Amino acid sequence: MTERIIIDCDPGVDDAAAILLAFGSSEVEILGITAVAGNIPLEKTEANARLICELANRTDIPVFQGCGRPLLYPERAGVTVHGDDGLGDIGLPKPASAPAERTAVQFIIDQVRAAPGEVTLAVLGPMTNIAVALSIDPGIAPLIRRIVFMGGAAFCPGNIKERAEFNFYFDPHAAQAVMASGIPMIMFGLDVTHKAIITQERTERLKSLGRIGGIIADMLNAYGAGDPCLHDPCVIAYLIEPAIFSGVQGFVEVDCVSPLAIGQSVVSVTKRELAGRAPNCFVMTDVDADRLFALLEERYAHVERESSKAL
Repeated sequence: MTERIIIDCDPGVDDAAAILLAFGSSEVEILGITAVAGNIPLEKTEANARLICELANRTDIPVFQGCGRPLLYPERAGVTVHGDDGLGDIGLPKPASAPAERTAVQFIIDQVRAAPGEVTLAVLGPMTNIAVALSIDPGIAPLIRRIVFMGGAAFCPGNIKERAEFNFYFDPHAAQAVMASGIPMIMFGLDVTHKAIITQERTERLKSLGRIGGIIADMLNAYGAGDPCLHDPCVIAYLIEPAIFSGVQGFVEVDCVSPLAIGQSVVSVTKRELAGRAPNCFVMTDVDADRLFALLEERYAHVERESSKAL
C-alpha cells in the first residue's frame, strides 16, 4: 500500500539524501515538500528543496515555503556541517524553478483536510510548520494519519547541546506542541541515527551508481567530515521497509524551561516512569545499518534510471 506523505524539511545534506530516497520508492506518494528554517535559513532550505527536485527531474512535486524562525525565539543559528549552501558546497547550481504560491502551513492544512486519515507527515527538521498548522487549525490533529520524525535523543547525549538534539533544540516549543497533539508518532532520535554511519566504502558504492549517486556521495563526504551519521533518511527508510528498525513505546516530552536542558527530549518507557500515562510515541532505538545503506543504493539507482530517461 502506498503511503501518502508530506516531507517537511530543512535541506540540509541528509534531508537531500532522504528526499532522493523517497523519489526512488513507490511505497510513498509525495504530495509536496514543505521547507522550514533549521540547518540553514529558510531562503536556502526552500531553494535547496527545489534544486533537489530539479536534479532528479521531479519538478512535478511542489515545494512550499514555511516558517523562517522558531515559535518563540528570534531567528536562530543553524549548523555548519552542511556547508554555506546547505548541500556540502560541492558546486551545485541555483534552482531554476519557483516555489509554490501557498504557504507550507496552508498546504499541510489543505492536504490533511482533503484526505482525512490518509496523510503522513515525514518531518526531517524543526517542527515549526507542524506546530503552526496545528495552532491555526487544531481540528486537523485527529485527521493526520501519523507523524514520523527525526528529532530528539531518548537515551543518549545530544548533538547541539549536552542534552539536546538539534531539531528539538532549534524550536523546543514547537516540538512539545506536536508531542502533546495526540497524533500517532514515531521518533527517530540520535539513539538510532547515530548507528547509521557514513563511511568511505559506502559513499564509493553510491558514487558508482552514476550522476545522482555521485552527487549524493559528494554531499555525504563533505557532510560526513563534520557529522558521520545519516539522520534524516532513516525516516523515509522506515516508511519503505520498517523491519530495518526496532524500538520501544514511550511517552516523549520536550524541555522548554530549563536553561541547562532546553530542547532535551524526556522519554519515559517503564511503567513507573509512565505513571499511568499512555505512550504517545514509538521511540526507535536500533537499525540494521547494512540493510539501510543497501536500500539507499537500490533506490538511488532507481532515481538514476528514471532521471536519465527525462534528460
